[in-house]
Amino acid sequence: MDVFPDSYSRPASAEPENPLNKRHDIGYLKRLGNLLVSFSPAERLALYVLTGILAISALALLAGVNASTSVSVPASGGTLTEGVVGTARFINPLLALSEPDRDISQLVYSGLMRVSPDGSIVPDLASSYEISGDGTTYTFVLRQGLTFHDGTPFTAADVLFTVRSAQNADVKSLRRADWEGVTVASPDPFTVVFTLPRPYAPFLENTTLGILPAHLWQNVTPEEFPFSPLNTNPVGTGPFQVKAIDTDKTGALTRYELTPFQGFALGTPHLSKITFVFFPNEGAAIEAWNAGRIDSFAGISPSELPALEEPALILRAPLPRVFGVFLNQGHAPVLQDIAVRAALDAAIDKQALANAILRGYAAILDGPIPPSALSGGMSSEGALTVEPDPAFTEEARAILERNDWTWSEEDSAWKNEDDQALSFTLVTSDSPELVATAETLAKWWQAAGMLVSVHVYPTSELNSSIIRPRAYDALLFGEVVGRTLDLFAFWHSSQRNDPGLNLALYTNTRADSLLANARATTNRNEREDLYMQFAEVVKEDRPAVFLFAPQFLYVFPEHIQGVTLGTLATPSERFVNVHEWYTETEQVWSVFTNVAEE
Repeated sequence: MDVFPDSYSRPASAEPENPLNKRHDIGYLKRLGNLLVSFSPAERLALYVLTGILAISALALLAGVNASTSVSVPASGGTLTEGVVGTARFINPLLALSEPDRDISQLVYSGLMRVSPDGSIVPDLASSYEISGDGTTYTFVLRQGLTFHDGTPFTAADVLFTVRSAQNADVKSLRRADWEGVTVASPDPFTVVFTLPRPYAPFLENTTLGILPAHLWQNVTPEEFPFSPLNTNPVGTGPFQVKAIDTDKTGALTRYELTPFQGFALGTPHLSKITFVFFPNEGAAIEAWNAGRIDSFAGISPSELPALEEPALILRAPLPRVFGVFLNQGHAPVLQDIAVRAALDAAIDKQALANAILRGYAAILDGPIPPSALSGGMSSEGALTVEPDPAFTEEARAILERNDWTWSEEDSAWKNEDDQALSFTLVTSDSPELVATAETLAKWWQAAGMLVSVHVYPTSELNSSIIRPRAYDALLFGEVVGRTLDLFAFWHSSQRNDPGLNLALYTNTRADSLLANARATTNRNEREDLYMQFAEVVKEDRPAVFLFAPQFLYVFPEHIQGVTLGTLATPSERFVNVHEWYTETEQVWSVFTNVAEE
């Protein structure tokens, strides 16, 4: 009787197996074995070699087919340990003050929209959005099924809570100005509507604000916001979540360990861990890098690059910053003469200045708009001071002579028709780069016969005692313009006094009109055209001497791939595509990657 495995049964109509077939197979194998025995040793060796070649060829063919039909894709794994100067106190998108605050907030939280490396703003917690024809109503549809790191569902209520907290004066949020006058409503749990009092083209960027979990923060009073433990134990919807925190004997934070959040809206990050290690100063961080205790270090000063003992990969990115000397004509009447302002600009070799102070990691500026692409490469290192170039010095002197300024040998100064000497004071903060820049500028201007004294203040004192009351002749300072151009706060005449940021106290009705129209124009090309017209007006008036826009420098490990740095509004935006960074890869048949993309 035939016996079959339990997993199947033979059909009733199946033919019984013919035992002659088995005997035939056995006979064939026996004859093959006899044939091999009859081969000479040389013939058997040839057979084995040919068989081996055939096997290797078959394997090579299979490998080739596999290589042609598969691709290498990022895989989970790998870590990054980053050193940061300072400490984290407010890992909260509404309160973040320091660079460590902003860095970790960028990883822990996410907003309705997210900046991409190419500068575009794409949906994150939102699945889509619409802007009304008049540019005043923004409607966002939220992704469903998202949660915070603690598993609580994300809804429109969290968005409303975050925005209204930002608007609350008692919270003292640094983002309050972004939401002033904006009405926020939610017709259902997955729709949010913002209504603006007037069109404002850069508003979409404001919606990258990280969203707080209402269920954790709603019982914290506005006055208690800065003191909540949630500021150092944050819970968000971002690509990474806090796993461990280390402190020293005094309770100060020393280390943050973050792990990937599988529920991140744009996909689970590849890196298995990111660790932040805090250092008191730049020198300590560089020492740790040299010792191999950290993998990366963001925002290193160009002057400190020689301190790196081993060759390092330096990633660079444009920063939308404008550094210049802002001239307060009302405080120093001698600066009211446009010829003087032109001579101040002509006396400066800006490329030499950038080489000396920033080792070439900067773009040269001749106006109030930072370029979208900075000059590449590191120029000659130079020293922190350089000698005046005779060509620039003579050009400055010629401008003054052509405009009725006379050189007084007796006073060693230029004087105008009113016997007023060309003399003023230049003030700046105690940042080493700014001090070196101020001293170099003063040296060049003095070579051209302009009497300049440099006064340096601690940053806090400079802001409170000098900048806010506008108590300066000339101010060497930097402006953070931002990704989406909005120069209104820096140059509109309504912003001349504190808290406005019109540091040159500039007034021009044509410029005011262009600025007001630009911020209300949603069409990017039209907006940029208005700003170019504005730049021409400023160039004619010369309210400031524009110098350079620095680059962001990032000491980074070569083994981490997928990093893309575009123009950064803030250094923390280096993490905008952190979920795509990876160290490990795996081979996957391309058909599966195509299905995944679909």
